[in-house]
Amino acid sequence: MRLQTGLAVQTQGLGHTYHVDGEDVVALLDVQLTVGAGESVAILGPSGSGKSTLMTLLAGLRRPSSGRLYVGGDDIAQMTERELLRLRGQRVGVVVQNPSRNLLAYGTAEDNIRFAQSGAGRYRRTGLPDPDDLLAQLGLSELAGHQVGRMSGGEQQRLSVAMGMANSPGLLLADEPTSQLDSENRDRVVALLAKISLDFGTTVVAVTHDRSVAAALGRTITITAGRADDRDQQLDQYVTVTATGSVTLPEDVRNRLPPGSRLRVVRKSHGLELVADPPPSEADGA
Repeated sequence: MRLQTGLAVQTQGLGHTYHVDGEDVVALLDVQLTVGAGESVAILGPSGSGKSTLMTLLAGLRRPSSGRLYVGGDDIAQMTERELLRLRGQRVGVVVQNPSRNLLAYGTAEDNIRFAQSGAGRYRRTGLPDPDDLLAQLGLSELAGHQVGRMSGGEQQRLSVAMGMANSPGLLLADEPTSQLDSENRDRVVALLAKISLDFGTTVVAVTHDRSVAAALGRTITITAGRADDRDQQLDQYVTVTATGSVTLPEDVRNRLPPGSRLRVVRKSHGLELVADPPPSEADGA
C-alpha cells in the first residue's frame, strides 16, 4: 500500500438532536475538537455520552443539527448525498463494532477485501491495494485464505480493520472495535490501528469506553453528556451565538470566569474581542 495523506478533522460548535416521541433529545452539544492529519485519537466516554453519534456524523451517515464539521477541509453539513457517498467510497473507511454482521461469512478474507473494494469502481478508483498485499502489510497474511465463518471473533475484527483500509482512505473510523474481545485480541486490534496511523499516515479516530484502549493511541478526547473535552487542542475554539444572544463557553473558560465576571466588548474593524476585567481586588491593587 502506498503512503497515504491523512485527512484532518475539525468541528466548530457541533451539535446533534434527535426527535423521539415528539421530544427533542440532545446527543451532542457544542462539540469543539481538532484532529490533525495522520493522528491516532481515541474518543473516550461512557455509554450514552454521544460517542457513536459523533462517529456517524464523521462518516457522513447523519447530518449535524448545528455547527460545522470539516473532514479534509470539506464541510459535511454542506455536502449533497452524492458527495457524501463519494466521501465514504473514496476517503473514509469505517470499522464497525460487530464485524460478523458486515462480513461475507461464506467468503475468505481475500474475498471480503475485494468485496469492500467493489464499490470504488463506480468512482473509477485506480491503484487500490491488492488484497494479499494489504493483508501482508497489516500483518494478516495468515487470514488470507480463511473462510470468515470459521474465524474467531478476534480474527473477524482484525479483518474488519483491513476492510476499512481496502480503499486506502485518509480517515479511518473505528466504532468500539474491541468491545467484544478478550484482552489479547483487544491488544492486537489496537496495535493494528496504531500501525495504520504510523506506517500509512492515515488519520485514525476510534471511539471506546475502555481506558486501556485509549491509552494505546496517540491522544484521548473525552465526551461527557454530549460535550467533548479536548484538553490537548491548541487551536482557536468557536462558540455559537444563540437567537437570544447568549453563548456557551468551553468548560476551561468558565472555570476561569466565576459567576459575576465582567467581559468588556471591544469593537474592532475585523470583528469583536471579549476582554475579561480583573476581579475588583486585583484591579484595586494594580
